[in-house]
Amino acid sequence: MPSWKYSTTIGEKENEVRASLREVDVSPKWAREVCKAIKGLTIPQARNLLEAVVERKRMIKYSRYVKKRAHHAETRGPGGYPVKVSKYMLRLLDSLEANAEFKGLDPERTRIVHAASHKGRVVRKIIERAFGRSSPYNRTYVHIELAAVGER
Repeated sequence: MPSWKYSTTIGEKENEVRASLREVDVSPKWAREVCKAIKGLTIPQARNLLEAVVERKRMIKYSRYVKKRAHHAETRGPGGYPVKVSKYMLRLLDSLEANAEFKGLDPERTRIVHAASHKGRVVRKIIERAFGRSSPYNRTYVHIELAAVGER
């Protein structure tokens, strides 16, 4: 069984909390964009943003992997609705909020200072093609981690 560590030391002090999801089956590209969007927000602000994305009422601005992506007035550039990533991030926010309450911090005043996604395991598959050929069909999993600093 593999063991993982965090990529940051934030979360080791009394007023800091962190949470992570490992081996999540979401797009690594859109996970990066959602992490960038919620960094710096408080937990309630991040929850409101992600719930609005799931309901397709607010967009996430894309800053990378945007060739030939449509521009939108709301984001003043490329953007989209990464619904699947947002659902997993809501679960991660629940975990972060529970960790903050366990440490005696006020979740309303806890601000996300670190949000990162990292490449996880690659599941390699093969798709059969015509005339006896085959092509690789790989799926990359994602590790997502959040860290926050709060006040009592």
